[in-house]
Amino acid sequence: MILENKLHITDQIELAKAEEKISKQKAKQLFDSGDIEKVEVGKFAGLAFIHAYLFADIYPFAGKIREVNIAKGNFGFARVMYLGASLKHIDAMPQSTFNQIIEKYVEMNVAHPFREGNGRATRIWLDGILKKEIRQVVDWNRVDKEEYLAAMQRSPVKDLEIKALLQQALTDQIDDRALFMKGIDVSYYYEGYSEFKTEEL
Repeated sequence: MILENKLHITDQIELAKAEEKISKQKAKQLFDSGDIEKVEVGKFAGLAFIHAYLFADIYPFAGKIREVNIAKGNFGFARVMYLGASLKHIDAMPQSTFNQIIEKYVEMNVAHPFREGNGRATRIWLDGILKKEIRQVVDWNRVDKEEYLAAMQRSPVKDLEIKALLQQALTDQIDDRALFMKGIDVSYYYEGYSEFKTEEL
């Protein structure tokens, strides 16, 4: 099924390419314009802002809470009827230590509030919390794709693995533009998008 899109694209491969190119251009703009500083750190409103920023030119649902139940493989994300309550709970979760921040990130991943683009928006959101609270960010280049995806899959039951994986990749280069751009590329690579380099768009 091809997602309804503003570009009127009906071919999946073409849509994936357009989505990658446009949303990476927007991710670059988010950093370069300073708009990333407007994100409400650690709140769903901040995540919705990021999601809308990246995907508003492509999808009518950008930044809006999904109205359908979704799953990845055997894992069902939060059901629509519980999503509002779940997001309120996440907003209220503490975020002053590394462990608390990752626990909040895991919960937001389980909520999966949007129809598409959750992982990519939420990783930017996660780095925003880490930057504000502990003055560090993840160097995503140091996080292996398969290890990350496996750890995230297991994280709702046991989050020690994802904590260890991300902790070893922390850096204090919190305002490094090249690190941010490379991080976007890696984040997209996790989801199977690697046609364009953010820096070159």
